[in-house]
Parts: sequence; C-alpha cells; structure tokens
Amino acid sequence: MKSPLVPGNAALAYRPFDLDTIGAGLVFGESLGELAKALGAGGTAGTAVVQAPPGTGKTTLVPPLLANIALANIAAGAVTGKERPRVIVTQPRRVAARSAARRLAALDGSRLGDRVGYTVRGESQTGPGTIIEFATPGILLRRLLADPGLETASAVILDEVHERGLETDLLLGMLIEVRELREDLTLVAMSATLDAPRFAALIGSSGVGEGADGNHDGGGPAPVVDCPAALHPLKVDWAPAAGPRLDGRGVTRTFLDHVADTAAASYTDTLAADPDIDALVFVPGAWEVSYVASRLRARLAARLPDAEVLELHGQASPAEQDRAVSGREAGGSPRIVVSTALAESSLTVPGVRLVIDSGLSRELRRDANRGMSGLVTVSCSRASAEQRAGRAARQGPGRVVRCYEQKAFGAAPAHPAPEIAAADLTGAALVLACWGSPGGRGLALPDSPPQGAMDDAIEVLRELGAIDPDGLATDVGKTLARIPADPRLARALLDGAATVGHRAAAEAVALVAGDQRAQGADLTRLLATLRTGKDPAARRWAEDVRRMEAIARQERSAVGPSLTAPPSLSSPASAAGAVGFVVALAFPDRVARRVPGAGPERYLLTSGTRAGLPARSPLAGHEWLAVAEVSRAEGRDAAGTGAVIRSAAPLAADAAEAAASHLLRNTVEAEFKQGRVIARQERRMGAILLSSTPVRPSIDDGRVAVAHALAKEGLGTIGWSSPADALRRRLALLNRELGDPWPDVSEQALLARLDKWLAPELEALAGGAATSGIDLTEPLRRLLPWPEAARLGELVPEWLEVPSGSRVRIDYPDAADGGGRPVVAVKLQECFGWAETPRLVGGRVPVLFHLLSPARRPLAVTDDLSSFWSGPYAQVRAEMRGRYPKHPWPEDPWTAPATAKTKRKM
Repeated sequence: MKSPLVPGNAALAYRPFDLDTIGAGLVFGESLGELAKALGAGGTAGTAVVQAPPGTGKTTLVPPLLANIALANIAAGAVTGKERPRVIVTQPRRVAARSAARRLAALDGSRLGDRVGYTVRGESQTGPGTIIEFATPGILLRRLLADPGLETASAVILDEVHERGLETDLLLGMLIEVRELREDLTLVAMSATLDAPRFAALIGSSGVGEGADGNHDGGGPAPVVDCPAALHPLKVDWAPAAGPRLDGRGVTRTFLDHVADTAAASYTDTLAADPDIDALVFVPGAWEVSYVASRLRARLAARLPDAEVLELHGQASPAEQDRAVSGREAGGSPRIVVSTALAESSLTVPGVRLVIDSGLSRELRRDANRGMSGLVTVSCSRASAEQRAGRAARQGPGRVVRCYEQKAFGAAPAHPAPEIAAADLTGAALVLACWGSPGGRGLALPDSPPQGAMDDAIEVLRELGAIDPDGLATDVGKTLARIPADPRLARALLDGAATVGHRAAAEAVALVAGDQRAQGADLTRLLATLRTGKDPAARRWAEDVRRMEAIARQERSAVGPSLTAPPSLSSPASAAGAVGFVVALAFPDRVARRVPGAGPERYLLTSGTRAGLPARSPLAGHEWLAVAEVSRAEGRDAAGTGAVIRSAAPLAADAAEAAASHLLRNTVEAEFKQGRVIARQERRMGAILLSSTPVRPSIDDGRVAVAHALAKEGLGTIGWSSPADALRRRLALLNRELGDPWPDVSEQALLARLDKWLAPELEALAGGAATSGIDLTEPLRRLLPWPEAARLGELVPEWLEVPSGSRVRIDYPDAADGGGRPVVAVKLQECFGWAETPRLVGGRVPVLFHLLSPARRPLAVTDDLSSFWSGPYAQVRAEMRGRYPKHPWPEDPWTAPATAKTKRKM
C-alpha cells in the first residue's frame, strides 16, 4: 500500500504520519487514495463521508491522512497563517476517545499527548505539538461557541455519526455553516451503517443545507468513500430463553441468568478449541452488567478459575474502562468483557471472537405528559445487533450467540431512534441560541427537534434569563454556555454560591453533572464517599469541583442578581443542606414532598409528577427532597408511581420555599361538594399543597365552583325532582316531534344556555344555598314558548283517563332517548271496550300500553288495542282466568264493562 500525500519537504517542522506502518493489516488502507482524491488533495479542502464497517481501520487511518494533507498544503503555501495543522476527531464516548488516541500514538511511535492526544471532560492529554486530537462532541461544541470560525483547526472528523447523538447532530449543522466562511476547513463524517447518502446530502461540497430534507441552496452531495467489510466468517446461533426478556419491572432476572449461563457454556466450549479467544457480552445497562458479571464469575469459578470477567459501562472509572478495552496481554488469562452498548461500534476490544448478545438496549424516550425523558429498555435495532455481531469477526472467524428468537430480530426497528427525538433539549437550545439559530432555525440538522420539547427548553431558558425575546442568547446565556453543565445547574452554581459558598456549590454541581450513580438515589451519601477519595471516580470529581469552583468565582458577577433571594436557611451549610439547596435551585420543578399516607417512598413533585424512590433508599421518609434526576420507571424501583427518582438530596422546608419561590401561590379554591359550595384558602408550591384553611367563598369563587361542577358532572349535580324530570320528558318529546319553538332540553343544550333558565338558582348556589332547596321544575318552565305553552297539557298531558274512569299517569321517555314512546301501564280489565288507541302530540305519537295482570305484572304490550282484543286477548284470557278467578275475564271484551274492581265488588 502506497501512502498518499506524504510530503517530501524535509524542512517541514512536523514530520508526516507513516500511513504504511499505521495501516498495516487494515482494510481501509485500500481506500485512502480514493478519500484523498475526494477531498481535493491538490490544495483545496473539501468534504466527504466515509462509510466503512467497524474494524476496517477508518478511525485509525483517516485522521493521519487528513493531517498529512494539511501538512502538505502548509508546505506548498496553499494554506497561510498556520504553522501546523490540527485535526479534531470527535468520538461519542470518552473511553473511545482515549482508546483511539492511545492506539494511534502507539502506531505512530510517539508519546501520547505529543503528536496524538485527546481531550475529554476533566482530562486532556495534548501539547503544543499535537496534530491529531480526539475529543468528545461536547468539547468541540464549546470550542465552536468560543471560536465560531474554529480557526485553530484544519480539519474536523465526526466519527460514528450513525449513532445520532444529539451533540454530534448539532456539530454537523454548525460545522456546515462554518465551512461557508472557511473553505479551507475539511469536514469528514464517518458512519458504520448505510446512512451515508443522507449525511452526504447534508454536508455537500457547497451551499448550506436547509434542514432535514437534505435540500441545499447549491452544490451536490459530498462524495461517499466506501470500504468493503473486513469481517471474517461469522456463525450466528440463536439461544432464546424459555421465559420473557422483559416484564413490568424491566429486564427479568431469569433472562439475565440465561444470558450469563449461555455465556459461560459458550465460552467454555470455545476455549477448548482455541484458548486465545476472548468473549464480549452485551446487556442493556450498568446494573445488568454488574448482575451478569457476578453470575459469570460464580459459574466459571470451578471450570475456568483463572478467567477474568471485566465490566464496561459509562459509570466505570477511566482505569476500569481502559483495562476492559485494552485486550489480553501475551500469555494472559482468558477474558470475558460484559458491556453495555458502549462497545457496540466506537471501540474495538482486541481478541474478541465470541459475542453473546441479549438483544436489548437502553434508549431515551420522552414522556411529554410528565415533561421528562428517561432511559427505557427495548429490543435493540437490527443495525445495532449487526454491529454487535461484527465484533466477533474482526480478527478471525467468529461466532455470535443471540439470546432471543430470530423473529424478535426481524421485528426490531432498522435503526435506533435519534437522540434529538427524545432528549431534554435545554442544553441544545442554549447552544443554538448562542450560535444564532434559535430553536435550530436555518440549521442543516439531520432531523428537526420536536417542537414541544424545544418549546419546553426555550421556556426554561427564558426563566433562567439566558435568552432574549428573539430567542438569542443574552450575556447570562453566554456565561451559562461556558460552564460544562446543564444550563440549570450552571445557573444554580452561580446563584447557590452566594448562600452555601463557592466550594459547596461547586461540589453539588460536579456531583449532579458527573457520571456516578447514587446508590439508593442518595446524593449526600455519594458526596461523602467521593470526599473520602476512596471511590475510583473521586479524582475526576475533585478535578471537576476545582474547575467549577474557579468558574463560580470568576463568572458570578456576570449573571447579575440571583434568581432567588433566600431567607436564612435552617441548614444550608451542612452537606445535605447545601446539595439539596443547589439541586433545588437548578430544578425547582422537581422539588418533591412526601405524599401523606402513601408510604415513605412516594413523593409529589412541584411539576405534578408522582415519583417513587428505589426500594430501601436511605432517603425514604424525608419530608422534602430536591430531585436531580427523575425518569420513566422501568418498573423495578418506582413505588407504583410510573416514575422513579434516580438521584436526590434531603431538603429543608424553608430551603424548598426559597429555591422554588416563584412557584408559590396563595389562592382560594372553591368546590361544589355535597350539594353546597365550600372554599378553602390554599398555599401551594406548584402542585404541592402546603396549607389549607376553610374560608367563606366569595360569590365569584362560588360561580366558578358551580360552573366547574356542572361542566364535570352535569345537571345531576343539582338533581332532578320527580316533577322536574316529568316536565323535562314531556318537553323532550315535543322538541323531538315538533321542533321549534319547543326547546331542546338535552343535557348539552341545557348546560349551554344556563343563563336563559337557571341564572337565579345558580346565583343562589354560588352564594351558599344548598341544592336541597332548589327544584328545577320552575326553572324549566322559563323555557316554555308562548303562546304555544298554553297547549302543553293538550299535546303531552300528564294523565290519561281510561274507560274504567281511572286517571293513569303517562310515563314519557327519558330526555336522552331519541326513539322512546310514551307508556301507560294499566290493568287490562280497565280497558275493556276501548278500540281506538289514544295518540299524543296532535295525533303524531300513539300511546304504548302495558296491559297488566291484577297483580300488576305485564301481560301484553301494544299500541293497537283493537287488534289486541280481536286476537291475542283470547290466549291471555285462557292463561289468566284460572290464576285470577276473582277478576272478570269475559269472552267478549268489546261489550264487557271496564272496571278496576273484582267480580264480587262489581
């Protein structure tokens, strides 16, 4: 392989990278010439998209190629003003950035931090001679805000763009705009999947993209440089568990046992054939990594006592992460690495030829109702499953064992959902405001941010004073953007320092912004552990604290007066008090109070969300908590609320009120209850009720309460007396048959015109009258049309006189019954001789007779008396005359006298 673009100028201050040596054995070496040509190696920088499977060497080879191109351009005088190039390579994860830099430096034969280095949060290994710098996307975002032209960089490589991380998406859009000003800036996006054409359209060689549709003002797509897969033969086995992978509590323990047992058996068999093979096990989260690793150690203790079981996840210390990805030393013990998706595409774990895949991953999901995002365990996408399987065939023939059914693989989504669709966008919104693209307007992003989530984020920034009415960043916003923490934590750092001190505020913010998981959600215990220095993460936390404290001292005056003016707090100086107060300042909508009578683990947040502490949390029972993180529940630790508190600190009541002072409200809440308006004066902090005292309701409050009750429960709140109900039924029939001017008395119609018929009674109720003293009969009469109302008794009479002389009440259909008939229930003997069925509403509606036995049980239902006497009556007579011998059952009902009496009384 001939190295392209290796400058031959011996006078160069910086020697080029030896691509032949670095790329030995790497498949992507065959594509270097094509990439160099695509980038315009003659002196004009360009853009390109590199599409290459994991393990081909793109992360190792593309950065030194771009460095050599930049060196050649400087030597040829094509680029002025630069003595040396700087190629920045973003990696989504810190462990990947460190690992890639360490590997490239070793291949280059240089010391890490000299020609090749890295920068991640709280750690930097670079120097004045660094040419290639690996960094996380967040680091580069802050550099762009400080230096929008990115003048120090010759080229930027965005690696793993297919993962669709939020910060990488933002960088893509922002760097496209930078290239409009700097044609000498090379921009390369690298993807391991087939999304390359999409990114190529976005970063086309000229013209700023218009958005997610990929349309541009000019220029075509960037060239795509492909590379054949470097995979060796891969055997795929399926080993589904007998039970489900997930239940209402999250990942089932029986499934995790199955994964661990499958890994132990498969690895034991594999080592028998090749003792140099290592294994990689994929599970969704840090808790599952720990659980499976523990069971693996127990299972392998007898058969492979020297085997190492290593854990790889985001909460592990840098040393633990680096050890897991460093590979087995010569003659070393067999190794099984149990990992989250961290090892899916960004990293190569040397020696792995066996992969055990749970088929599960943790993905962000936004809960719009609760206004929060959370990690949810789901089936991983097919693309992720292929990436995981590919880990086994990078260095030789490999095998993947999928611990789930093949049909589950087929039903999985093709790609993971982009982070922008589910993340909290507050930090992103601040970056966009500082960049001059509020809400992402005009920026070429792979996907537009969800409008609801962006609106929520912008509202938070307004409350922080971080943006102006046009959505652009204020001086406060620019200050907050310089702080490597969520904007809410950044503001809490600066405001909290005035009350708890710079050091305590810095400790609290570094604690919440860090990766450490608080056991039992207790931040104060985590703080105590970190302060001892014994925790593996303590060193990095201490460095973060020093940086945050310096920022607090330097930037405090830049943000002006504090958003809160706290009174004398009962415990701000204690560890718990300081952490709780600073967290509450950052997230006043997450200040939480224990729900009375619901157990010590259930809390109500000021936002209205109910959330539970993890089981056996030491925080259980505290009256107030400042919650730093709450997310949708996986089910295991939610106390039945649907949301789980991941980290929090105890909070004093006065500190809670000080931090969330803008949420305090004093209101009179009137309620129509048990037939009367009652009122209480309430003091609330958001959704949390602080106090409630009975008071006399005002007329206005009473009106609101009555209107609310009627809207919710209808006129049944007042109640229909028998006369009122009877009148309403008669009017409903008239409206159904005749229409106007007879009024519509349906529930909906009556509620829509309360002021026309019920105003005096509503005023009485609002003033404190009870419903027991109100009859709706007279109010209904106010709706009667005049002069037509004079015919009410004629058209829909209350009573019907039958041949026996009795007056029988007419039962009209319910007002909501659109087809019901008026019914008269009367003893059969009282209707002898009645041939013509009476008709109501001017002859339109025949009465439906329920003819009853002497015991008033139905014998027949008819609206045609003539037909009944001529036919069915004979059968009724035959069946009933023996049962009721004292009553008349004449053969001829036409001539028999109608009567309500027995034969003897007749």
